[in-house]
Amino acid sequence: MISPEQVNKIVWNHHHDPFEVLGPHPLEQNGSVKSWVVRAYLPDAEQAWVLKPGDRQEHLMQAVHHPHFFECKLTTPELANYQLKVRKDGHDQVMYDPYAFRDPKLTDFDLHLFAEGNNHRIYEKMGAHTMTIDGVAGVYFAVWAPNARNVSIIGDFNNWDGRLHQMRKRGNGSWDLFIPEVKAGVHYKYEIKNWEGHMYQKADPYGFAHEVRPKTASIVADLDQYQWRDADWLERRRNEDQLKKPISVYELHLGSWLHEAMDYPAKYFRGVGPSIQANDEKQGARYLTYLEMAQRLIPYIKELGYTHIEMLPVAEHPYDGSWGYQVTGYYAPTARYGSPEDFMYFVDECHKNDIGVIVDWVPGHFPKDEHGLPFFDGTHLYEYEDPRIGEHKEWGTLVFNYGRNEVRNFLVSNVLFWFDKYHIDGIRVDAVASMLYRNYFRKDGEWTANEYGGHEHLEARDFICQFNSVLYEYYPGALSIAEESTDWPMVSWPTYVGGLGFNLKWNMGWMHDMLDYFNMDAWFRQFHQNSVTFSMWYNHSENYMLALSHDEVVHCKSSMIGKMQGDEWQKFAGVRTLFSYMFCHPGKKTMFMGMEFGQWDEWNVWNDLDWHLLQHEAHKQLKKFFSDLNALYKSEPALYELDYEERGFEWIDCSDNNNSVISFIRRAEKDGEYTITVCNFTPQPRGNYRIGVPEFGFYTEIFNSDAGQYGGSNMGNMGGKWADKDWGFHHKPHSIDVCLPPLGVVVFKIDRSKQPDVAVTAE
Repeated sequence: MISPEQVNKIVWNHHHDPFEVLGPHPLEQNGSVKSWVVRAYLPDAEQAWVLKPGDRQEHLMQAVHHPHFFECKLTTPELANYQLKVRKDGHDQVMYDPYAFRDPKLTDFDLHLFAEGNNHRIYEKMGAHTMTIDGVAGVYFAVWAPNARNVSIIGDFNNWDGRLHQMRKRGNGSWDLFIPEVKAGVHYKYEIKNWEGHMYQKADPYGFAHEVRPKTASIVADLDQYQWRDADWLERRRNEDQLKKPISVYELHLGSWLHEAMDYPAKYFRGVGPSIQANDEKQGARYLTYLEMAQRLIPYIKELGYTHIEMLPVAEHPYDGSWGYQVTGYYAPTARYGSPEDFMYFVDECHKNDIGVIVDWVPGHFPKDEHGLPFFDGTHLYEYEDPRIGEHKEWGTLVFNYGRNEVRNFLVSNVLFWFDKYHIDGIRVDAVASMLYRNYFRKDGEWTANEYGGHEHLEARDFICQFNSVLYEYYPGALSIAEESTDWPMVSWPTYVGGLGFNLKWNMGWMHDMLDYFNMDAWFRQFHQNSVTFSMWYNHSENYMLALSHDEVVHCKSSMIGKMQGDEWQKFAGVRTLFSYMFCHPGKKTMFMGMEFGQWDEWNVWNDLDWHLLQHEAHKQLKKFFSDLNALYKSEPALYELDYEERGFEWIDCSDNNNSVISFIRRAEKDGEYTITVCNFTPQPRGNYRIGVPEFGFYTEIFNSDAGQYGGSNMGNMGGKWADKDWGFHHKPHSIDVCLPPLGVVVFKIDRSKQPDVAVTAE
């Protein structure tokens, strides 16, 4: 028999394990089961019956201790897959009893690993999963809320009534329940009550899909239906050393690259389709979907020759103005652009076209939106309780509690999730410095020291090492890129030698030096030669990526072309010179959308890029320049194979500050393969400029940023130069006499197939 106290716990939603009361319970007699009692709490029901499989008889349930708490005794040795017939307002509904499915799919071993922080694929158990149990299809829900008094699932299927589907608490504070006959596509949340009786409605932290803002519900999604076609790509990636491959990244924000209503003629923008409208007129404009992006963006990237695209965060976020960096749905691609399967298709198409996909990942902080992670179970669960550690006041966000195993597990598992379910090729980890320092953007008195009295965030450091180690263990060939702006040592070194484990680090020092240099009048550059040479003093301390990103073209910093000095011709030439030097300098490359055709306006997240500029010859020529620059980069192993080895780079001359000229050699892995780059950072052309070379022969000019087809003055070296034999210069045995175009970069490569008619000597 059941007591009134037990019934009241269910009725008032106070029971931590409703399976103790509800569902089928065997009644033993003489050591064997002869009968069962079935109990159900059915709010607002008038009557209820139990329907046994294969039995046409309807077994009437009796109200016990409460008008909506029903019980029925059945004489049968076995009871499986029974149904409840419920009458409300004169209408009957037949349903399976969720409390008849007692075996948890979240096992004790899962919970043990989760409590340790080592259940690397916890997303396969937490969240909402479509499955079939005992022949009945439904959805299994699981959520971690250890300090909650009660948790219920609310959604479309129960009229958002928290009394109907009360969850069961498991050992470490996780809650679970299988709800029969629920299907993919339904909306749901968790109704969480704390011990004071306060109620919170939370989206699923592990939800695979969410509603488009401003709505906030999670959506049941099945991520295993898409048929991938990129097995060859993944296998090839797995067996490649990415640091010896060319990596040229086009960074973009999906929502402001192009809107659907902003159509441009194909002759200006191949791949985008059919009346130019001013890009501040947004009537009727909408975001492109992932499917449309596959049709429009991928051909554009392929034409330009980039090896990868990097997308600002695509995880679900409530505020467009955050650019995606304030995430509420860590396990869901944003629904702004389509469904999870649509995003899978987009990635698949990228791989089909030999384009890698990098996603910005934000483990450093999360927003305070009520439906998200803050105060999740009525306590500071995902965030630190002490605001001196747990809050970024400048950003209005909260910091993950990296010292809590389950929180670290949530994030480590999230990294693997994107590689597993969406086949991405890399992550760019945002704001790593904000994670590593307790006093990051905090005044004295607004932060607390670590256990040793320092300002380093040791728990965050350990977390970073953990996710990088786990990532490479599961996905060799993956990219993990740090946006780290301080002098923290060994960011891109392996964890087993004391590093943080990233394989690439953005070179923020090079970026600041170069932008300052190109922003000054060319005459003053002779006094700042160090700005363009200093990066090589520390280049081999990390695996650097040279990045000119979105952060440099917002907040009144001007567009990239707007930063250049001089008249319009010089501004275009300055862009070509900057990026030519960038692509010949050691390190992988990242640049933000719009730079490739000379966007004049700053990036605006609410607008499109200024595609109408491609009507003008200068902007079309700049786009052609970037296409050829990428082709050069990918075709010359000397420009990428030994980025991180000292033997891969050698100065010819870095001290000609009077002319603001530098020259250097880049070498490939194969002996004898090298390129020579000469950069003139002033608008003054220089004829008969002599540089030393390592061997005699004909040096073909394989690239000239001042070529007429790019809008330059077309000054160059007539296809190449013969070395002057035995005319030593710059400590080299031979030399060549070159013509340096104004604000230009020329690249040479020896052609050993050519033999001189008469040997050229110093005499």
